[in-house]
Amino acid sequence: MSNSGDRATPPDPPATAGSERLRLIFIRHGTSTWNDERRIQGQLDPPLSERGREQVSRLSERFRGTQVDAFYSSDLQRARATAEGIGAVLGRAPELLPELREVGLGEWEGKTREEIIADYPEEWRQWTEEPSWDVVPGGEGTDPFEARVGAAIDRILQGNANGRVLIVTHGCVIQVALLRVVGRSSNGLFPFTIENASLTVLQGPPDRLVVGRVNDTCHLR
Repeated sequence: MSNSGDRATPPDPPATAGSERLRLIFIRHGTSTWNDERRIQGQLDPPLSERGREQVSRLSERFRGTQVDAFYSSDLQRARATAEGIGAVLGRAPELLPELREVGLGEWEGKTREEIIADYPEEWRQWTEEPSWDVVPGGEGTDPFEARVGAAIDRILQGNANGRVLIVTHGCVIQVALLRVVGRSSNGLFPFTIENASLTVLQGPPDRLVVGRVNDTCHLR
């Protein structure tokens, strides 16, 4: 859900650190060259595109004057470059966590949808009938992916009982974070739209997080 109006507002007013309420602000990386080419990225490492760099510039301005209590990022360069842009405004560097990488998609990584249909017709048929990370040849699989992301989130929660926490990562990781709150597996089609350079917020006590915001892109308008 995007904010209405043309004026971008800070992600969680007031812009002070040490808040009693925990806010996990998940940020999807800016558009990469493979996003523009509609190629499956997974854990391969294309850079931000020109459009992605512009998105990061606008996204970073949204955090000007904002204090944060912790700052994490996937180590893949499309996320890392996004985090570094925000970090330049915040005056701090992110802690890189490989556990925040995108889901591993094995033999499908680097391919377009059309190439996957041509090269993996049986797996694609299974995917269209019942989408599952488990049908991707050489992929990470649903349970390992959810366990990895869950462990990363739990690690972040253990270190941050309150305050504002920025997490720059990938679309599927953000979907898992949301689905943990609503009590659903990530297997199958994702129910949320998570656009490049968007903000998604989980907030509340660490053991009772609620969804505060999804796919906020007002800074890109």
